[in-house]
Amino acid sequence: MNDTPTDTPPDRLSIDPRSPHYDATVLQRDVGIRFKGAEKTNVEEYCVSEGWIRVAAGKALDRYGNPLTIKLTGPVEPYFKDRKEG
Repeated sequence: MNDTPTDTPPDRLSIDPRSPHYDATVLQRDVGIRFKGAEKTNVEEYCVSEGWIRVAAGKALDRYGNPLTIKLTGPVEPYFKDRKEG
């Protein structure tokens, strides 16, 4: 019987509350992202199965005040920072 939440982050996740891929309960667990083997801290959205992340493009904003993002492709490895490695 496994009553604990899964230790695998979702395939796709966004930090934007307007996105259909936003999940506040998952984000509360502090999701970390490794992209091409490097730790990324500025990821706005990711998709593991399609192999991409969206990151903010500097301090540039769109006309609605939202950060402009760029899509980078490569291997994506999400993980929960609160999970005990080992």
